[in-house]
Amino acid sequence: MILPLLLATAQAVPSTVPLGADLERFAYPRELRWFTSATGSRMAYLDFPAQGRANGRTVVLLHGKNFCAATWEETARALAGAGYRVIAPDQIGFCKSAKPADFQYSFAALAMLTRELLAQAGAGPVTLVGHSTGGMLAVRMALLYPREVSDVVLVNPLGLNDPIAEGVPYAPLATLRAEEAKTSAATIRAYQQRTYYAGQWRPAYERWVQMLAGQYASPRGRTMREAQARLSDMIQTQPVVYEFGRVTQPVTLLIGQTDTTAFRGNTAPAGVRVGTVPQAAEQAVRAFLRGRLVRLPRLGHAPQVEDPARFQRALLEALTTVPASSPP
Repeated sequence: MILPLLLATAQAVPSTVPLGADLERFAYPRELRWFTSATGSRMAYLDFPAQGRANGRTVVLLHGKNFCAATWEETARALAGAGYRVIAPDQIGFCKSAKPADFQYSFAALAMLTRELLAQAGAGPVTLVGHSTGGMLAVRMALLYPREVSDVVLVNPLGLNDPIAEGVPYAPLATLRAEEAKTSAATIRAYQQRTYYAGQWRPAYERWVQMLAGQYASPRGRTMREAQARLSDMIQTQPVVYEFGRVTQPVTLLIGQTDTTAFRGNTAPAGVRVGTVPQAAEQAVRAFLRGRLVRLPRLGHAPQVEDPARFQRALLEALTTVPASSPP
């Protein structure tokens, strides 16, 4: 049963347990593997081998800003059960991976490191599935390494529009740091309920709230906050929307239709409206050379969390069909 947050908060909500800035005390669904870059930064990743009859394809799951590789667990198991090898990295700055103070956050840098990780893992051409911020990374990676990315699935991605170009004021790093300093389990929960889940709440969502809040509440929480501020700066200053027409691979957009995410739209001046992800997707899909839009009614920003079974069916169908050319 879906419970309104008012009812949920009237009952006892879990107190936040510090989990470590690198989620040292948060269990992942299987043994972690590690990639170390040339500069010494470590990336954690999950590797699910294909079960049953392997189809020879590898799917790489790219998480969003408020998510981790572990959030993909049910999706990864379903894909592995269908014969895919599945790799789910934690990007630099996130979750169990390193958060180096001197790292220059960019989608190009994350794409390069992910490519190197996949080379170490022995993955050939891959299918990228990018959720939220991971969608922007998937587009950049497809552009940089077209021979190594066979196709792309974007799940409620950011980057379908350019909020600054639409009138949202640029937020300097000091502003982003101040916003991160206010983050807690309560603010994470309220934001996700309002924006991701159309005002609804299920107890199952709480695990992901506590995962994030446990990082912020840790002794090295400042390291986490700094990384998150720099990641937000990356999102606002490195748009990918202007390059969709250069993506040669087939692209499927899986879009939960109740998603109200509009990156930094809450800071827009009066009279300026930033399109939500579902609104932006209607136009963005036409910019891809081989784009397809799949609408998921009654699902929000994180359909893989909200209704795993329904999402898995949609994703598996997307992986077995190829989008035709987009309409002019």
